[in-house]
Parts: sequence; C-alpha cells; structure tokens
Amino acid sequence: MLRMLATLLPIDGGRAEIFGVDVRREPHRIRQLVGVTGQYASVDEDLTARENLWLFARLQGLTSARAKSIAKDLLERFGLQEAADRPLSQFSGGMRRRLDLASSLITRPPLIFLDEPTTGLDPRTRGQMWDTIRELVTEGSTILLTTQYLDEADQLADRVAVIDRGRKVAEDTPDALKSQVGDSALQLGLVDGSDIALAAAVVRRLLGEEPVLTPESGRMNVPLPDPDRAADVLIGLREAGLGISSVSVAKPTLDEVFLALTGHGADDETAMEAAR
Repeated sequence: MLRMLATLLPIDGGRAEIFGVDVRREPHRIRQLVGVTGQYASVDEDLTARENLWLFARLQGLTSARAKSIAKDLLERFGLQEAADRPLSQFSGGMRRRLDLASSLITRPPLIFLDEPTTGLDPRTRGQMWDTIRELVTEGSTILLTTQYLDEADQLADRVAVIDRGRKVAEDTPDALKSQVGDSALQLGLVDGSDIALAAAVVRRLLGEEPVLTPESGRMNVPLPDPDRAADVLIGLREAGLGISSVSVAKPTLDEVFLALTGHGADDETAMEAAR
C-alpha cells in the first residue's frame, strides 16, 4: 500500500489521493509531497554520510552549494556531524537509519512515510528515533508510520489504523480503540511459565475472554469487562494451584486490541499503521 501511495508501484485497484492530488493521475506532483524511509537504509555504502546527503539533494535538483548547506544542517540535527566523513561501513544500524531518515527530509516534504523505521534497533536508538519523529510532528510534518511494535503505535500515534491481511479492520485514536476491549486489563506473571496454557483456560472459563499470552516470560494480559472481575481470576488461579509472581490492573494495551479485532496476534502478515 505504501509503495503504491509513494508511486513506486502502480495502483492496481481503487483510487488514492494525497492532499487532494490523485496518486494515479499525477505521480510527479505526489513525489514532491512525500518523503519515504523504509525498513532498510537506502544509502550508498561506498559514500560517506555527507556525500550521501549531497548526492540525494543534487538528484532532487538543488544546486551544489545548497546541497552542501542542507547536508551540513541535517548531519547536525541527527547527531551525525562527528561521523559525517566516515565510510558507512563504520556506521551502526541506528546511525544508518538516522541518515536514511535525514535523506528523506532534504526537501522537507509535508508528508513522510516511515515503513517500520525502528526494526532491528536497540532500545536506546529506538528511543532516539521516537524523539526525532515527535520533533518532526511538532514542526508541522504529517507522519504515516507502519509498525509491528504495538507499543510504538501507542506511544507515537494520534490515530491508529489496524490492518489485518491487507484490509483495514478499524481506525480511531489509541484510547478509543482500547475502550472497545474494556476499561482495564489484568496483567499477570506466573511462577511457573509452563502453566500459562492452564491459566489461560481458567480465564476463558471464568470470563469468556481470550488473554494475550507471552509464554517466554510466563506473563499474560486479561481484558476485564469489569475491574472487579480481577478478583475472580485470582481466586480461580489459586483454586487451580497456579502460583502468581506478579499482578497489576491497568488499561488495555494495543496488543489486546489487535487480538480482539483480528482473533490473532501481530505477526509477519499483519501490521499496525499509526498516522500523525
């Protein structure tokens, strides 16, 4: 879908508009309105960071002097000035991702597509990318972000569209989507992680709800139609002889929302789209 909207693939059905411009009929105008950053950096491995940005700017029709000026500004903004003249072979994954995002901002397009920009990043670099995205929004950019990290959608999005196997099944604010699942969720950690299937069966019997399981950590989240029902679950687990290591009641997560809407968890065939 993003490749079609960015004119990288022809639209094979339906129609799309960006800021009132028909994507199929006026692809050249669309390319002036959007910037694209994909899952993998599109920078040239044989060039330095400064040379990459200069080249992208020249390809977009800027003069050499203007290209150098913009490259300098973007390198400073993304914290890459000290590495500006190093070969990209010495860059970490996070540095390459920041450079890739910087290249999409050369002409400051009003709409930026970010296709899973934090895939494979360590938590620190991922947090830096989140801060950069928030800054872009504050400065007036519109961001269309795709991600399978549902906490990322929750943290960054003003509106969320849930895409399941190629079809949009819901769209609203994160809080409004969570309200469809319930006002709160019971978060449980089990002493013995191997008991999680049995614990899930107890929840289904007592509440008729499908919990979201994290078997590797022995944790599960249980949507609660009524916060008072948390006590019923805890009593049921005790009667079943299941030990609990931690328990808390909190608002539902987007993981619960996704499971409730689609009947399965997020995987390689599904994604959340977060639009800011």
